[in-house]
Amino acid sequence: MPIGKEKRSLGESLLEGGLITLEQLNEAQAESKRTAQPLKKTILKKGFVAEDDMMVFLSKQLNIPHLDLENYIIDPKIIELIPEALARKHQLIPVLKIANSLTCAMADPSDIFAIDEIRHKTGFDIEPAIAKESDINKALDTHYGAKGSIEDIVNELDPSEFTSKGRNGLEAKRLQDISREPPVIRLVNLLILNAVKDRASDIHLEPEEETLKVRYRIDGILRDKTPPPKYLESALVSRIKVLADLDIAERRVPQDGRFRIKAENHDIDIRVSIVPTMYGENVVMRLLDTSSAITSLAELGLSPEMKEKFEKLIRRPNGIILVTGPTGSGKTTTLYAALSILNSGDKNIITVEDPVEYHLEGIRQIPVNSKVGLNFANGLRSILRQDPNIIMVGEIRDLETAQIAIHAAMTGHLVFSTLHTNDAPSAIARLIDMGVEPFLVASSVIGVLAQRLVRRACKDCGGKGCKNCVNSGYRGRVGIFELMLPNEKIRELISKKASVDEIRKSAVTSGMKTLREDGDEKAKNNLTTTEEVLRAAQTEED
Repeated sequence: MPIGKEKRSLGESLLEGGLITLEQLNEAQAESKRTAQPLKKTILKKGFVAEDDMMVFLSKQLNIPHLDLENYIIDPKIIELIPEALARKHQLIPVLKIANSLTCAMADPSDIFAIDEIRHKTGFDIEPAIAKESDINKALDTHYGAKGSIEDIVNELDPSEFTSKGRNGLEAKRLQDISREPPVIRLVNLLILNAVKDRASDIHLEPEEETLKVRYRIDGILRDKTPPPKYLESALVSRIKVLADLDIAERRVPQDGRFRIKAENHDIDIRVSIVPTMYGENVVMRLLDTSSAITSLAELGLSPEMKEKFEKLIRRPNGIILVTGPTGSGKTTTLYAALSILNSGDKNIITVEDPVEYHLEGIRQIPVNSKVGLNFANGLRSILRQDPNIIMVGEIRDLETAQIAIHAAMTGHLVFSTLHTNDAPSAIARLIDMGVEPFLVASSVIGVLAQRLVRRACKDCGGKGCKNCVNSGYRGRVGIFELMLPNEKIRELISKKASVDEIRKSAVTSGMKTLREDGDEKAKNNLTTTEEVLRAAQTEED
């Protein structure tokens, strides 16, 4: 087998690759023979090759992936597939199971005897991957012993170790140490893993006077989850701060950060927001599945008629197209779906985003960085010097960004952006309120798509409630939309600075289906419910 061959020629391969010298190889071989230690371990022990370099080398030699276990959250049920004694014997840890295939991170993936024993013990096909020995040992200490629930992990703990000392709580050094203890790591991992399994978009850790509340936002609704005891609050927040590279000692001011993990075979980008409150630090973690495919317009929920109009709109050569709605209404997802349609290879598409949520192959994406002065306006100005055909700016927040976007649209570029407004006609008023001249808005804005997300009626129970939807009657979400396409009459009203009501009436007369009407139609087709439509698209008359 190729693996066996690579193992037998490790020294020669390292020599050929220029990682060690002949003198070092001879010295390591002699030491390995004398101590009966594997050659690889001897080379690492002597410092001839760094552990990271050895891992990358073996990954290429054996044509297997190398894993950074610090960024992996492993399901306790996966851990249970291999007994701890066997995992420690062969210095490996299971990380992922797909169908009958079990991926194991191994310190020595060329050990065919270990692979055979694990295959025989588990009954699964074993897919070896390589990880640093030090990371595997740390992962073994962290994951084994966890029985898969918050209660089980909490029962292992001694509350006295986490009790605050003094008015300001535990000292920063003690918090740093606690944040690296296996039970604390397992607890945070389990909170995130359960959120991923529940399809949650956000995790909330909310301190109260005598309790620590945990809630997940699932399909737009916050749901209470089993909370850990209050005495673990500082340890859990500190662990999250370590992951997000934030200041553990600072508890008086808000902090924002992010980190990336792999869970359930998904790459999850986690944005962290921490703010001080009366009873402790409130933590919100936004979960973004970066490995999920970009949703198509049809999957978003656009009706065939509106989809046809929107696709025709986005193929216009120039102008501004705005997507509006409150935070969490799916605006970025819609923009990505539109850009994916236009990403044919013969156009230069550039975006400036805060942050870049999903990677789009073939599109240049620029992340906003306020620390170095790169905001939407500066980024947009720089983009215009990059010969773009299509531009996407994450949000128009101020007059400067709006003016640059309008200038770009009027000089032959197609510009996409978002605004936080309740409906499509209000987007026009927002731009004018920012200070943009009405005639410029009238001549540059070619379309506004307003949207909301409503919970999708569960397909298994038709909205009655079952185990697949946790008895909620809903599973997943679908969009409701209104698309305003300014015609001559609407442009005239905009130039005259007409009221939002006048613009809305004219748009409806011209055939615009409102958010409420689109939602009612989806409710009639059993995609959602009337209650959901009322919740998401409530009007002043309701």
